[in-house]
Formats: sequence, structure tokens, C-alpha cells
Amino acid sequence: MSRYWKNKFKRLAKLPIKKRIAEINTIRKALHEISPFKSEPVDCVLWIESEKIKANDYNPNTVAPPEMKLLEHSILEDGYTQPIVAWKNNGHYEVVDGFHRNRVGKECESVRGRVLGYLPMTIVNDTRLDRGDRIAATIRHNRARGKHRVDAMADIVVELKRRNWSVPKIAKNLGMDEDEILRLCQVTGMAEAFSDADFSKSWDIGFEENIEKIKFEDANGEIDSGE
Repeated sequence: MSRYWKNKFKRLAKLPIKKRIAEINTIRKALHEISPFKSEPVDCVLWIESEKIKANDYNPNTVAPPEMKLLEHSILEDGYTQPIVAWKNNGHYEVVDGFHRNRVGKECESVRGRVLGYLPMTIVNDTRLDRGDRIAATIRHNRARGKHRVDAMADIVVELKRRNWSVPKIAKNLGMDEDEILRLCQVTGMAEAFSDADFSKSWDIGFEENIEKIKFEDANGEIDSGE
């Protein structure tokens, strides 16, 4: 390491903690701008004050209390190995992925103290701010590993439809097939909202006869994503 950088880092180490974190974030963003991996959000992980990170109001992913305790234990023992994924939104950051990592960092005193009230965060697709795009990004992050409540997923599908998303667009962005979308709408009684969609064959499929296609986790309204 050159003498220039050694001296710069020594000066940086002497700064008050909040100013030091801000300076390190600035350096990381500057490096990200010239990085060959600039298009990858994970290339730039920033430490953000937890109060500036807000949960979204649509996440259908659920974590049972034992798994939540395990996540807390994992972060206590192994540290944060994955950043929270978020969008910039009206002066704060809205969680896209990492809802429960966000909770642990705020609610567990030991973790909160260790990370000084900050949380690791990366910003995803900061040019796509439409709510529908944010919802779709959250579902894409969740579906490969999580469990979605049936009623919450149905509400999301209906909201996207009301935002003039076509059935093929919903299917593509949420990783679902069109029959699955119809069944979720039948849960809410909103199947008629999809009458303009080109899947007439679906109307002949009885929800009750095909309910087994949805893998229920338990009687609490949770559904395994099947992936």
C-alpha cells in the first residue's frame, strides 16, 4: 500500500464514528462508480442508520418464531453475511429483501449494539421506483426460498392487476403461471377482474378440484412457494 493511502486511512481512523462511517460509504460509492461490476447492486454495500430503513407494507413472506430465533442466533454468531436490499423512497430506504434481517438489527439489543445502530444495505434498481416494480422485486427475492401467505399473495396479484399489469407480465415478474394467478384471484373473489386475460381454459378449472395444486404449509394460511 502506498504512503498516500496509509496516511489517508490513518486520518480516517481518527474521525468520530458517524463521520468515519459516512466517509467509508462515500469511498465505497466512488469505487462502485468505476467498478467493472457497477451493474451489480451487491458490489456496493453501505452501512445505513437503521432508523432510515423502513419495512414495506406488502411482504407476504412469513417466518415462524423458531426460525426467527435461529436467524437472530445466526446473526449473533456469524454476523451479517447478507445485506438488506432496499430502494430509495422519500428520504428513507424501503426494504425489498431482508425484512427479517432488518428486524433483528433493530429489535435484538446485542446485534444493534454491535453494529452501532446501523445495518448493511445495498440499493437495487434505483431507477425503477413504481410500487408495482418494488412488489415484483420482493416476490422474486422471496419465492426461491420462502413461504407466502395465500391471502397476502392474492392481494398482491389483485393490486398489480389494478395497476394495469397484464396477466403475462404478472406471471413473468412473480415467477408464477397464469392458472396460479387465477386461483389466487379466486381466493379474493376477484377473478372477474381478470376476464380480459387470454386464458379461457382456466375458467373451466374448478378451484375446489384443483386446490391440491397449492401446497399448504398449515392451517394458518401459509403456502409453500414450491421452490
